[in-house]
Amino acid sequence: MFGQLIPSGGGDPVPLLKENLLVGRRESCDIVLRFANVSAHHCQLECHGGYWYVRDLNSRNGTKVNGGRVMEKRLNPGDELAVAKHGYRVDYSPIDLGAIGPPPSEDAPTDLLEKSLLERAGLARGGSSSGGSRRVDILNDDAGQFTSDKNKPV
Repeated sequence: MFGQLIPSGGGDPVPLLKENLLVGRRESCDIVLRFANVSAHHCQLECHGGYWYVRDLNSRNGTKVNGGRVMEKRLNPGDELAVAKHGYRVDYSPIDLGAIGPPPSEDAPTDLLEKSLLERAGLARGGSSSGGSRRVDILNDDAGQFTSDKNKPV
């Protein structure tokens, strides 16, 4: 078992039996919540590096963590997860799930190959030629080829 969701209003805990769980109203979901305000496929729970993450699947009534609506977020032990208006306390041990070192970032891990290294560092050139940098004609002696912008190095 990878942890459990403990209902805020009392009731039986919901075991987290595998590392990737679909939560929703449909019987085909891994965790079935039979409430009218829960979407058919409401959210996804995923365990990465010893920590649980939640990702909302464009549900109508939303997914909240500690009272704030989220699209993707890391779930820390003891966090309050609300699926629509149904609250659960997240109970698990990161160390038991293989976590090493400090907790990772709040956002769910993304595929490292999705963007180039330059894009992830914010150094990639934009594809448009209209608003970015201009080429300078070295044979042109006219003034005005360089603009003085204090925030940009020349």
